[in-house]
Amino acid sequence: MTNIPETGRTPRVQIRLVVIQILVLSLLGTLGGRLWYLQIREGSEYAKEASGNHVQQVVQPAVRGSILDARGVPIADNETRLVVSASRTDLLKMKDDGKAVLTKLAGVLGMTPKEVMQRVRLCDAKTPQPCWNGSPYQPIPITDEATPRQAMQIRERAEDFPGITAEPEALRRYPAPGKANTSQVLGYLSPVTDEEITKAQNTDSPYLRSDQVGRSGLERQYDKELRGKAGVTRYEVDNLGRVIGKAKSDPAQAGSTLVTSIDSRVQRVAEYELDTAMKAARKQFDKITGENYKADSGAVVVMEAKTGRVVAMASAPTYDPNVWVGGISAKDYQKLTGKGSDYPLLNRAIQGQSAPGSTFKVVSTAAAVEAGYEWDGGYPCTSSYSVGGQVFKNFEGESFGPISLGRALEVSCDTVFYGLADREWKKDGGINPKKGQPKDYFYKAAHQFGLGKETGIDLPNEVTGRVPDRQWKQDYWEANKDAWCKSGKKNGSYVEKIAYENCLEGNKMREGDSINYSIGQGDTLLTPIQEAMIYGALANGGTEYVPTIGKAIISADGKTVKEIKPKVKAKLPISQATHKGIDKALAGVVTSGTAAWKFQGWPQDKITLHAKTGTAEVYGKQTTSWLATYSKDYTVVMTIAQAGTGSGASGEAVRNIYSALYGVQGDGSIDKKKALLPTPQKGLPKVKTDGTIDSPKVAKDPVKDLKKAQQQGETPPDETQPGATTATPTSTNRNTRRRPRRRGSRRMLT
Repeated sequence: MTNIPETGRTPRVQIRLVVIQILVLSLLGTLGGRLWYLQIREGSEYAKEASGNHVQQVVQPAVRGSILDARGVPIADNETRLVVSASRTDLLKMKDDGKAVLTKLAGVLGMTPKEVMQRVRLCDAKTPQPCWNGSPYQPIPITDEATPRQAMQIRERAEDFPGITAEPEALRRYPAPGKANTSQVLGYLSPVTDEEITKAQNTDSPYLRSDQVGRSGLERQYDKELRGKAGVTRYEVDNLGRVIGKAKSDPAQAGSTLVTSIDSRVQRVAEYELDTAMKAARKQFDKITGENYKADSGAVVVMEAKTGRVVAMASAPTYDPNVWVGGISAKDYQKLTGKGSDYPLLNRAIQGQSAPGSTFKVVSTAAAVEAGYEWDGGYPCTSSYSVGGQVFKNFEGESFGPISLGRALEVSCDTVFYGLADREWKKDGGINPKKGQPKDYFYKAAHQFGLGKETGIDLPNEVTGRVPDRQWKQDYWEANKDAWCKSGKKNGSYVEKIAYENCLEGNKMREGDSINYSIGQGDTLLTPIQEAMIYGALANGGTEYVPTIGKAIISADGKTVKEIKPKVKAKLPISQATHKGIDKALAGVVTSGTAAWKFQGWPQDKITLHAKTGTAEVYGKQTTSWLATYSKDYTVVMTIAQAGTGSGASGEAVRNIYSALYGVQGDGSIDKKKALLPTPQKGLPKVKTDGTIDSPKVAKDPVKDLKKAQQQGETPPDETQPGATTATPTSTNRNTRRRPRRRGSRRMLT
């Protein structure tokens, strides 16, 4: 008989009870531990998150910092406007997606319902402007030009306009002091996107949905400093949305002020002279094409020679940056981006690249000296240079006999540089050099001058230009050989023949390549800012500076001033003797060379100018005009596409810019009182105790003063222009009326 315990439990039952007790205790322990973790260890964090469910944020946008010229004159600031906005989120909650409300709003604002609805739709690849490219969760501005009466109607009848607000807001303004536009330099703003908000979330400068972001120019380059920090007020609310208290408040911090090296007076003159030069070029007749010059785009840079600071930078065609404020209309957007617009949003001073023509000869001269050619050697300036079956002509068949390198620069003799480059090409082994044999002095010199890469200017989207050396030719051939081989024909059209040649040996440095390269033609590309950097270095003794526009960043309270110091980029790869020779030759260009006809009567003994003209061929287009110049203080570079010769299209305009800077009158006298900037601007504008900047009053249009100065004692201007039927070259006018000439079968690239 089995023994049964007094409890009536068998051993099996007891074991089961023990197991159950252990399980229960384990579960209780786990639950307790979890409760401890949630309520004690992480309790504060979860409490914070839970309270967030009952907190509403009100964002107060920060006032964007102003952009000032070197004297403290605002070239971009803010103004208060009545802005009518729509909440897309609220509109989509309505049965008709808010169409009835928007239609009613259009009636109040004097707009069509279509216009209003277009402004609140979201931008995508298939939706044209106008549309909203910012966050769909922030208020979308319908207009920033509402009248007080319209705003009052909307606010008093809030029940008729759910999701619609009418509030005063600080909006960007581009005042154009003295009528100086400065559009491509300043850039423009547009709303931040969700993608940008996400990317900047964990950075030291996160975006809020209300932010406006710089999209180009200085507005983009210095966006972080200019934007400031938005204020956020957090309110505690109950489940019905009623405010029960204020949780936290972070006041808005205004953005910093950016002081630039731009002088708005000089900027106005530069813009005016570029525009005037382009209009004048269009009146001139090109005998080669049988048409007037198109002069469809151009740029001018005025830069301090000893610092690299940009005093003025103009690009044409231009536009009014105010069209972006409050959202751009479809009509304005089409004007800026359409096929017939000539793309005014491009800053051609840093993004326009073309063959530099004879302005490149300073690089070729330095290369020749480095290769061992004597400065005063007698180099034949013949009327033409023959290579096989090709004839490379000098300008209009001119011949100067044996001349020095300096004289070759002064009269811009092409055949001297043809011969030097051809000789070096042959020394390097011709079209099939041995590995490691080529010295490539002419190509190495360009890289040493800083070409083929960005200058580093403090503006976004600068292009690099191009030095067509052996590596570039190999890379370019590999990328295009299939297309060349497919379209090329040995006995086809000119373009087909070129494609055929490139298919066979486009990766090789051909004789014609080196010859064209030596005078800034062929595949060589430069930008105006690169030219300004080079000629600025020639002006200051051989130091290349990184071009800069920003001069200082001043905090909103004026207590912190961060200066942006000039930076040395490189030293020119030339000796003092070579530099002295180039300097003397370029001064000769103004007095007795290719630019002399445009600088007659200039006070060269008091203000010595140096210049190099350039007329660049572009396949399928009219020639591009280049004029690179410098004084002891400044370098001025102007280029105009499809405008003829360098001196012919730009000479008078560049002279007028120098006249405005130094106060040179029409009779050659100097009136220092009328000089805009006889010496570069030093120091910074004065900051007042309240943080505001002491800026001078905007003077009258400086162009009017310039015109009066030109008329004072002025002799009748030389009406002879390049391409005009009245052109009659003289012994000192050589190269002033250059005609495009074909140099063999090489194509000219834009």
